[in-house]
Amino acid sequence: MAHGTGPGPIAEDGSAVEYYQSAPLDETGASLVHGALPDGASILELGSGTGRVTVPLTALGHPVTAVDASEDMLARIPSGIRTVLSGIEELALDERFDCVLLMSYLVNYGDRDALLAACGRHVSPEGRVLIQREAAGMFDVVPREWTSGGIRMRLSEVVPAGPDRVTATIEYGSGDRTWTHTFTTRRLDDDELPAVLAKAGLRLDGFLTDDHTWVAARPV
Repeated sequence: MAHGTGPGPIAEDGSAVEYYQSAPLDETGASLVHGALPDGASILELGSGTGRVTVPLTALGHPVTAVDASEDMLARIPSGIRTVLSGIEELALDERFDCVLLMSYLVNYGDRDALLAACGRHVSPEGRVLIQREAAGMFDVVPREWTSGGIRMRLSEVVPAGPDRVTATIEYGSGDRTWTHTFTTRRLDDDELPAVLAKAGLRLDGFLTDDHTWVAARPV
């Protein structure tokens, strides 16, 4: 079961709201998404958190609808950006979008089929679904420490949790504040992708990065 610790509110999936609020905007991720879409394409961002990608995508000219199950997360998104309080799996908006965005490795952490089904029922017939998944070998070296955007990170524990699954704990530090997030993650390899996407009425449309961590799909 996912859980988290540290100052401030903790979302149901264990994510620390104040950690995501303190982390810098993800300009790199937003630029990658922007480059894969037509100018002004509408985006449904699933699992938006505090808006680290929402805000720069909006600045790049995209109307973004930010979806998250945490009211505390959505409260940090600037006014003027449309937000929807909902779990992804049960989301059923009466509209379609040029792009459905599923970032932050949610396809590895959550109910894969239900998450991708939500993508499939919200993408327009000519649209794209963009998915960020974990890199191969991400949890092979433990412990491991790195810094990103001024945030200290430490992968402190990895425990097998079944075939192709591990439970991992990552520690985050900013100034004198420290958070932990424990979650179970499931591998999603290249050879699995076509069949996994097909269940949601999607087909593989290529990769946005050389390491294949960013997947593009289209409706069948």
